[in-house]
Parts: sequence; structure tokens; C-alpha cells
Amino acid sequence: MRHPEVVTDNLNSLQSHILAEEAKYPRAAGDFSWIISAIGLAGKAIANRVRRARLTGALGSVGAENVQGETQQSLDVIANETLMQCLGSRANIAVMASEEDEEPTILRTGSQGGKYCVLFDPLDGSSNLDVNGPVGTIFSVLRNRPDEPDAERTICQPGSQQVAAGYILYGPSTALVMTTGHGTDLFELDPYLGSFILVKRGLRIPERHKVYSINEAYAETFPAWCRAYLAHAHASGYSSRYIGALVADVHRILMSGGVFLYPPTAKHASGKLRLLYEANPIAMIVEQAGGRCFSGDIRTMDVQPQKLHERVPLLVGSSGEVDDILGFMGR
Repeated sequence: MRHPEVVTDNLNSLQSHILAEEAKYPRAAGDFSWIISAIGLAGKAIANRVRRARLTGALGSVGAENVQGETQQSLDVIANETLMQCLGSRANIAVMASEEDEEPTILRTGSQGGKYCVLFDPLDGSSNLDVNGPVGTIFSVLRNRPDEPDAERTICQPGSQQVAAGYILYGPSTALVMTTGHGTDLFELDPYLGSFILVKRGLRIPERHKVYSINEAYAETFPAWCRAYLAHAHASGYSSRYIGALVADVHRILMSGGVFLYPPTAKHASGKLRLLYEANPIAMIVEQAGGRCFSGDIRTMDVQPQKLHERVPLLVGSSGEVDDILGFMGR
């Protein structure tokens, strides 16, 4: 018996899938497909560099810190430059913003054809590279606000206003997961065809799965509600799975269920994950697959951003598991 979400029809590439989706809207000008095509191209280039990182001497740090105060890995810089180069030639992009850059990059104004803003974390989990662990790229697409001249204020939109969101996971295979607000779809890169191929459409997260993902090394500094939840999980037969790369941890939950937590800690009292280009795109992907996502006791995509690199806590995963944790928070 065929699983209902497995694609069994003709081969469907990422590009043809997006074109087919745009065809459902007679007024669509095809602008959006160019952005997704650029992200797909960047993903293929980054996947190639990640796969050959040790052979080409691209591992290790560059001896500098990014705006976040984090040590930049060589592939952080390479991935950032690759995305900038692939997206920079798209005439409909007004603003790009990256984890690696202090300020947004203005490409063109609305009057010059800039319709969209693209935000991204070029290489999430890059510290995993030295041990051959999984890493990923996260992206968010917003509509440009041509009446707002300040680029940072332009992109400080709630996650609910995202046009699309996705991530690319560089693991045993290269997977691209994406939503345009009409369900979450999974593509995998076929290296022989050189294309991302649709393999599952309309992904759904199981409502419950007794697995949690959190860095328990910081447990002593977690809020009381989080320590109480962990005590409950330990006593209730839960399994712990933590990879240390947001994309990889969320992908496992997306496919099999469970919950991921990054609560406030003594070191990061407001949370650690970046709202605009990590938490919001992950939230959109997961909600479109039937899951839930909160930052504190607020739905993540309802948070009003105040600055580009704003940080938030994150609780994301199966709806039933998230509801249980919200109960520990008194919500």
C-alpha cells in the first residue's frame, strides 16, 4: 500500500513545482520562481563545498568573529558569499539580510523593481563540520515595503507576513524543505540530474512522539518550568535526541515527531536563536505541517521584530508535545 504523501507521479523538479504553483494564480508574474531558483542553485553549490570541505581545506575558522560574536568558520563565509552571488542577480530582490552581516544589503528600491526581501542563515550548525556532522541553510522571504526607506525596518515584519520559508539540510542526502503557505514539501537533490526533486508533498508532523531535543548541559540555568518538564520527560519514558544544528534537529522532528526546545539560559536570558532568519522560517515550515511553534508564551510568528539580529527562545514540534510544555509554562 502506498503511503499517501509519497509522490508517485512524474518527476517534478523544484523549478517545475514552483512554476506549477504560480500557474494557479493568473496574476503571478513569475518573480517568485526566480528567487527559489536562486536559492536552489546556491544550495547545490554549498552542498558541493560541504561535501568536499576537508579535501579542499575549507574546514576550520577564518580567525574572525561575525556580528553575533561567534567564530566564523571558513564555510560560513563561503556559504554567505554563495547566497549573495546567487540572489544578487535577481532583479526583483530589494533587500538581503544574513546572520553573517551586521546590516541588511540594499540591492534596489521598490521603484527599481525590488519586490521581495530574502533573509538567511547561510550555514546553521557550522561547528559540526569538523566532525562530519550535518549542517544547513535557513531562509525566509518577505514582501518589500517600498514606502519604508530604512532597510532594517523594512525587514522587521512578523513571521506571519512571510511569503515563503525553507531550509536546506546537508546530510547523507541534500534535502530542501519549503513552504509558500500552502503546506510543507520535501525535495531531495539528485546529484546525477543536478536538480532538487519533489519526494513528499504536504508533510504532516505526528501529533505526539516521546522524543525531546535540548542541550541539557545548560539544565542548571534553565527556567523552573523547563526543569520541571525535563523531570516529567525523564519519568515518562521520553528519549533525548540532540544534534546541535537547528536544521537537523527540526528535520528529524518534522519527519517523525517530537519537540525541540531552546529556552532562555543564564547566558542568553532573551533566548539564543535569531527571530527573523531562524525562528520565523522554522515556525512557518512546522505550522504548515501541523505542528506548533512558540517563543516564550507567544506564538513565534506573532512576535513583532525590533531589529535584524533579535534573539528569542524557541519551542517547536508536535502539537501535543508543545501543548504539554505550554502547560508547564502555565499557559
